[in-house]
Amino acid sequence: MVKFVSVALAVLAGSLASPLLAEEAPMLTIYTYDSFTPDWAPAPRLKAGFEAICGGCIVDWVGVDSSIGTLRRAQLEGESTPADIILGLDTAIAGEARATGLFADHDLTLDNLVLPGGWGDKQFVPFDYSHFAFMYDTDAVPTPPASFEELIALPDDFKIVIQDPRSSTPGFGLVLWVKAAYGDRAAEIWKGLKPHILTVTRDWSESYALFLNGEVDMALSYTSSPSYHLIEDQDDTLKAALFSEGHYPQIEVAGILKSTDQMELARQFLTYLVSPEAQNIIAHTNWMFPVIDLGEALNPAFGNLPQPEKTLVFSDADIAAHGQEWVDEMLAAIR
Repeated sequence: MVKFVSVALAVLAGSLASPLLAEEAPMLTIYTYDSFTPDWAPAPRLKAGFEAICGGCIVDWVGVDSSIGTLRRAQLEGESTPADIILGLDTAIAGEARATGLFADHDLTLDNLVLPGGWGDKQFVPFDYSHFAFMYDTDAVPTPPASFEELIALPDDFKIVIQDPRSSTPGFGLVLWVKAAYGDRAAEIWKGLKPHILTVTRDWSESYALFLNGEVDMALSYTSSPSYHLIEDQDDTLKAALFSEGHYPQIEVAGILKSTDQMELARQFLTYLVSPEAQNIIAHTNWMFPVIDLGEALNPAFGNLPQPEKTLVFSDADIAAHGQEWVDEMLAAIR
C-alpha cells in the first residue's frame, strides 16, 4: 500500500472551477520505543533534520511501549504493517528479529563506525551504544559494590530495581550480562540478588524513576547515563558502578522492513542516522555513545565517563539457542 500525505492544496478559481490539486509527499513510518518520541527525545529533532534534506518527505514516528514491542507489533501486522523502519531493537534481539524474515538488507557502506567489536551486519544499522551498569548516588552510596558478588553480600535492605527481560531490552541485557559473567553459576547469582530486588519493572523509565525518587539504592541503566546528569543538571553525584567481572554492551539498531514501499527513502534515512548531525542529536538526547567519532562536537562529559575494562558478549547463535532458557532461569531464581 502506497502511503502519501497531502501537503498542499491549490484551488483554480473561476466559473468552471477545477478539482483540488494535491502535491503529495512520501511518508516514512518508523516504529520505535515510546521514550524515543517525546519533545525532549531524539525523534522530533531527527524528523526535522531529515525532512530538511529528503526533498519533501514526511517522517511519522510511532511510539510503542517497548523496543521488543515494536518487533511484536510488526510481526502481528505482517506484510500489511504501515511501518517502513523499526528503530530501537538491539543486538541481543537482532538475531530473533532477523529470523522473522521481515527485514531487508540495508545495502549501505558503514566504514566510519566506531563500536566495540566493529560492525558487519547486513540488515541492521547501529545508531548508539553503551554498556549496562547499575547507577548509584554517591551521597547515599559512597562506596558502591564493585561486582555482583559484592552486591549480594550487602545487607538485604540495600535495594536495586531491574527490568523484565520479557518486555525490556535492558532487562534481557542484564540476563545476558549475568550469564556471560558467571556461566553455570548464574542461577546462584540470581538467587543471591533476589533479596535486594525491590521490584522488576516493565521498562527502563519506570525503574529509573524509582532510583531518582530515592526509593532504591541502585538501578539498572548504562555507563553513559551519568552524562545526562552532568550536562543537563550539572550533577556529578549520580554515577555508574563498574564491576570487575566486566560489562555487557547494548548496541541499538534500526532495520528496514521488506514490506516497505519506500525502500530508497528508508535507506536515505538510515544513512542520515549515522551522519554527524543525527549522531550529535542522539548522543545529547538519548544519552548513549555515538557510533561515529564526533570529535569536538561531543560534549566532553562523555569522554570523562569511566568505562569497563572488559566487554562480555554472546553470539547471535548462542542467544537464539539459549536466550529463553536463560530468562526462565532468572525468573525461576527470583520468584
